[in-house]
Amino acid sequence: MRFEKEVIFVTGGAGFIGSAVVRHLLRDTHARVVNIDKLTYAANLDSLPGAVGNPHYAFEQVCIRDAASLRKLFEKYQPDAVMNLAAESHVDRSIDGPGEFVQTNIVGTFTLLQESLRHWRSQSPEKRAKFRFLHISTDEVFGSLGDEGLFTETTAYAPNSPYSASKAASDHLVRAWRETYDLPALVTNCSNNYGPYHFPEKLIPHIIIKGLAGEPLPVYGDGRNIRDWLYVEDHARALTLVLERGVVGETYNVGGRNERTNLHVVESICDLLDEILPGAAGPRRNLISFVTDRPGHDRRYAIDASKLERELGWRAEEHFESGIEKTVRWYVDQQPWWRAILDRGYSTGRLGLRQ
Repeated sequence: MRFEKEVIFVTGGAGFIGSAVVRHLLRDTHARVVNIDKLTYAANLDSLPGAVGNPHYAFEQVCIRDAASLRKLFEKYQPDAVMNLAAESHVDRSIDGPGEFVQTNIVGTFTLLQESLRHWRSQSPEKRAKFRFLHISTDEVFGSLGDEGLFTETTAYAPNSPYSASKAASDHLVRAWRETYDLPALVTNCSNNYGPYHFPEKLIPHIIIKGLAGEPLPVYGDGRNIRDWLYVEDHARALTLVLERGVVGETYNVGGRNERTNLHVVESICDLLDEILPGAAGPRRNLISFVTDRPGHDRRYAIDASKLERELGWRAEEHFESGIEKTVRWYVDQQPWWRAILDRGYSTGRLGLRQ
């Protein structure tokens, strides 16, 4: 079985992608998983059903900026790998408050690298040879594509938002710790994720929840911005494959080959909701309204995942139509999960207007 007797740190394991990675590791491997999460507003331990009580799982509420606490965790668990998914990730929120993104995504990554390096240097030659640091990043670091072309692993960085700039900086730190200190590190850059357990501030869960409530469905600008959509469980499989078989020092792009305009995504959700739970007020497409665009809104993202597919044999199992149907049905069936978030006071109001 994969990762037999190995201890894997997953930072941000109570977040959206992190929780998918933890669920995948616990379900499909023999790894012992240590979930390290600060439990910010977007973290949710309810996204890990069955984890509590699992002998292969431990949770530690620690911020990755806290070097002393991280050091204690490295000493306590002696991990064989670190998967860094701890990050502030909402572009609109980064426009309103970039400082937290700098602190978590840049300073936090630096601190985690330092403690990982300290741990790695203390190990036997055999343990050092096996250790891996996998940093999970985004395609947004590459900026905006034109009508043609794809992001590859050699695309120049050109971030346009505080969020993507902070992630670009963290990617460069990881590369530098590999090149300067020999820390066995890898980086992945992914396209837009979607699926179950997604915090309601992001486009797809936001539209599903508003659609269920019969509220207006806001679409930025003309709705023609294009994203390459990746089902989160496909992403989790890709990440563990890179951790297991990826080449140290390499970068791997992870994408679903599912380019869709934002308007198409919203219309697809409307149609699925109408099919599953028809609304008394008629088709939900009538709820769509176009609102002021996001400042610095990148026009198009698209990932070329050929390297990952060719070298490691990964393939996305979900295409957009199958994945979005699974996602919409999950939010319809699992309303207690997201209603609990709303009940805790989360506001679905607009952020990132740069006022």
